[in-house]
Amino acid sequence: MSTDIVWHQHATNKASRGAQKNQTPRVLWLTGLSGSGKSTIANLLEQKLVAQGKHTYLLDGDNVRHGLCGDLGFSDKDRVENIRRISEVAKLFVDSGTLVITAFISPFKADRDYCREILDESEFVEIFIDTPLEVCEARDPKGLYKKARSGDIPHFTGIDSEYQAPVNPEITVNFQDEDAVATAERLYALLVEKGLV
Repeated sequence: MSTDIVWHQHATNKASRGAQKNQTPRVLWLTGLSGSGKSTIANLLEQKLVAQGKHTYLLDGDNVRHGLCGDLGFSDKDRVENIRRISEVAKLFVDSGTLVITAFISPFKADRDYCREILDESEFVEIFIDTPLEVCEARDPKGLYKKARSGDIPHFTGIDSEYQAPVNPEITVNFQDEDAVATAERLYALLVEKGLV
């Protein structure tokens, strides 16, 4: 970054924007394997939060790759850059006073930690959607595991590319034996219980 660029402080700030929306802005970062249910749960969670009068925005992995990250592939280097960009966008949304929900595999711990580090304390909430690989592969909603197993998709997380599960997430939700609505409700209850929404 150029040393000639200086951050311009505006009179309206994160605190005033959050107060206007009557909420504490933060990032609710859902991570887990492909097929774990991240996007489905994130979608249901956002609906619940909006129904409660919260101001939200959902950043979803596939959607972001249609525009902001459309120039990136799936090599480890590109995955790191994908999450770096998402983290910076999430930070801007937090500055706007918004509750940001993200749904990304985000396989590398260092990349999730990067987002935590660029935010203020307690603004990053790591939510591990802990669904076993065999369950994700059995679901295979997009047919990606089948393609990965046949060699059509190289570097697929959980098959031939590592997924580094969160070590100490704020919340862990197992999603395999109940429906998505019940899981999202359970997640919402945990967020309320911990004072995070």
